[in-house]
Amino acid sequence: MDIPDAGVLRHVSDAPPAHYMVQVKSFSLLEKISTGRYESGTFQAGGYNWKLIFYPKGKKSKNVKDHISLYLALEGTSSLRPGWEICATFRLFLLDQNNDKYFVVQDSVGKERRFHKMKSEWGFDEFIPLSTFNEDSNGYLVDDTCVFGAEVFVCRERNTGKGESLVMIKDPIAYKHFWTVTNFSEMQKECYDSTPFTAGNLKWKIQFYPKGKGTGLGNYLSLFLALAEPTTLPPASKIYAEISLLVNEQNHLNHYSGKANYWFSASSIDCGWPRFMPLSTFTSSYWGYLVKNTCLVQADITILGRVDALSE
Repeated sequence: MDIPDAGVLRHVSDAPPAHYMVQVKSFSLLEKISTGRYESGTFQAGGYNWKLIFYPKGKKSKNVKDHISLYLALEGTSSLRPGWEICATFRLFLLDQNNDKYFVVQDSVGKERRFHKMKSEWGFDEFIPLSTFNEDSNGYLVDDTCVFGAEVFVCRERNTGKGESLVMIKDPIAYKHFWTVTNFSEMQKECYDSTPFTAGNLKWKIQFYPKGKGTGLGNYLSLFLALAEPTTLPPASKIYAEISLLVNEQNHLNHYSGKANYWFSASSIDCGWPRFMPLSTFTSSYWGYLVKNTCLVQADITILGRVDALSE
């Protein structure tokens, strides 16, 4: 009873499935009241846990109609190590109750399927046509009862290496932080930090260099945004953010600003400008950036995305 289908073998076998069977009674009621999907209990094969999943009227997300869809799924993928996969061959069964034989569907001989965290389910969208399944003479549905089965053979296991997960944020939230810097003329240290503040579940700080830093030393005000607690960010994690740093005019309600997009990580903890603005401009009474020895600094942060290692 071979039915041609590219890459799929269908045949009849006298031997029952080696690992699991599911008897479904009152199949017509399941068809009517189920959500379109049924998951079997868990069974073991090859040292792993598995389950059968079937769709009595076909898997809608695959646009399957007039067929039963039947799949094998690996259970407990959350416990798999990152990059770990199980290569297996499997056969899915349907009992012909009239002749005590089994209709078997499998991939072509020698074809393995890779089960892992991101692909834990394989099977057949069009396991069997409903017209064939419902035909009395075929013996698949007798007294409104049918029997499905599975056998699974694990061929090998392997670690494909490390990996990462990138998530871009659809509707990012903009965070603002304001810092009043006082006693500018009395600042003697190289750098002053703002009080840490939270944006996107991370702690940040503004770094203010009153006499400049690097290429800006001596002639420029240098301004940076930095992770306040970089050691709390795992080594493989990165945060993609749009940042703006501003020094606000106090007389005219304008500002001097810099804007950048940057990947922050435990090894790249800050972003900013050594030559943010000339000290001559900053200290000029005409512009009003420094009034009564005080300036107003602002940081705007929008978290656009995040990269993390594939979870354990």
